[in-house]
Amino acid sequence: GAMVAENIARHVYGYMHDKPKRWRPLVYCWRGGQRSGAFVTWLRMIGWDAHQLAGGYKQFRHHVIDTLQTVVPQLKLRMVCGATGSAKTRVLEALARHGAQVLDLEDLAAHKGSVLGALPDRPQPTQKAFETGIYECVRRFDPSRTVFVEAESRKIGRAHVPDPLIDAMRAAACLCVEAERDARLAFLVRDYAYLGADIPALRSNIERLQGLQSKETIARWHELAALGDMQTLFGELIDLHYDPLYRRSQGGNFAGLSSAPRLHTADLSPDGIDRLAREILATLGTQFAD
Repeated sequence: GAMVAENIARHVYGYMHDKPKRWRPLVYCWRGGQRSGAFVTWLRMIGWDAHQLAGGYKQFRHHVIDTLQTVVPQLKLRMVCGATGSAKTRVLEALARHGAQVLDLEDLAAHKGSVLGALPDRPQPTQKAFETGIYECVRRFDPSRTVFVEAESRKIGRAHVPDPLIDAMRAAACLCVEAERDARLAFLVRDYAYLGADIPALRSNIERLQGLQSKETIARWHELAALGDMQTLFGELIDLHYDPLYRRSQGGNFAGLSSAPRLHTADLSPDGIDRLAREILATLGTQFAD
């Protein structure tokens, strides 16, 4: 009892000391037992509208897994395919702004998916947190409407796409963004501009390509990184790494790619991406809101 009281006091005078009266905390432990129940009682005595998670985190975790297994196969997924640098994530964001349903896995995983995809200001979530994020999106979708998802591999950084979702993605209908190489290169240089501010991290990522590229190529890429020549570096990454990898993987991973509508663009500026999103919605006959 004394230890429980001490623990409650530590939280109340620490993390909770500045919470407003209208704060509504949800309290849970592994099974939703006496500890979380006692905590809720004390928080209510203080004046907060506290609630206990029935069954604890264990039951919630089972609920997340069950939802992904049952709801995901019912969704009308439409995969957004395209070579690296085709601004697929930005296209998803534009689609969402126009009222489309979007599942942005890279945002949930806090990673862009590529070898250079780690974000400088956002650590990746745990696997369970990643799956909970997917659950939070999935449970809100209208199953009668299309859900746009970027064509991802099974792993996004350290995060694994849950089996029910990756299976549904690979069987889903696709659309393909075919952007010109110069537009892709310009977009990558803009979108990964932060890499120029952390050359050691960039060089560390380049090292991960050992075994996939020759020693001479890796050495040249290290030199380009040290010089801050992102234009040349990303151009070579497109030609020697990303595009060959895309050609090998996409056709085999996504059954609907061969018959997918293809949208060509030479403009991946913000305005160009917005036009591309509108073209996608018009091509598919999807209703959206301005």
